[in-house]
Amino acid sequence: MAHFSRLKNVRLTGVFLLLSLSLLSGCAATPQLSAAAKAQLPKQSYIPNVPFYSQRDYQCGPASLAMALGASGQQVSVDTLIPQVFLPGREGSVQPEMLAAVRRHQRISYPLNGSFDALLSEVNAGHPVVVLQNLSLAFYPLWHYAVVIGYDQEAQQLRLHSGEQAHSVISSSRFNATWARSNHWAMVALKPGQLPVSVSNTAAADSIAAFEKVAGAKAALPAWQAVTERWPDYALGWFALGNALHGDGKPDAAADAFKQATQADATLAAAWLNLGLTQQGLGERQAARTSLQKAAALPGKWQAQAKQALADHPQ
Repeated sequence: MAHFSRLKNVRLTGVFLLLSLSLLSGCAATPQLSAAAKAQLPKQSYIPNVPFYSQRDYQCGPASLAMALGASGQQVSVDTLIPQVFLPGREGSVQPEMLAAVRRHQRISYPLNGSFDALLSEVNAGHPVVVLQNLSLAFYPLWHYAVVIGYDQEAQQLRLHSGEQAHSVISSSRFNATWARSNHWAMVALKPGQLPVSVSNTAAADSIAAFEKVAGAKAALPAWQAVTERWPDYALGWFALGNALHGDGKPDAAADAFKQATQADATLAAAWLNLGLTQQGLGERQAARTSLQKAAALPGKWQAQAKQALADHPQ
């Protein structure tokens, strides 16, 4: 559990905790699934074999990450993660460090959209979900990371690895009350090539791009390929795949990806520019000229560079 503040009087703290928990329970509402999610999701789902690490002093962030990474096949000790995400001055971990730490260990961190649909959909897909809860009240937060590993719609319960207890069962309403105080923050940690079932194409691209900056083009290739497979009409996905292929020393494949990007969106000047430059490198002079002319004709930030490349292009 990550406590960001303390009361000096221990006995008073206990009273506050008791009061806060009762207030949260009293006003909690059971979260509702959309009609589509109700129709698609099974009534129960559980992810087996998610490792459990009991938290030590304020170490719920590193412990939760170790569980999520372990479930993805990447074994990382809590002790390794502590200096990467734990902020001693705040006695806890904050979300940017949590997301960044996943990327350091060859996994992609995908923030979820905060809906109950997304939470249950990811669990049903076999993706443990790291969540941030406030176990107290807004004016006296007790921040805590846990890992959701199962749900039971009929019993209106969730199953979590949380604190010092594995397979902790909590009512959906009680959980939602504590989760809502973090604005429903949640994330999954997945291998490159796996995508969250609930993610949008733009959100996926943002997460993969952040990973690529750390891990490099070759490591990101399976992720961009997965994006183009799921969203074949997403031009920016093809463009990013082309950049990654080019960075990995595969210009022919990169040119093909850039062509797909221009077919998906003929106004994507950057794709035309990169296609033309790649074709130049491949010795395809006429094709390169045509692509650069397309780029130079489109207004925007890439137009001047495209015109210069066209002027430098051999006749």
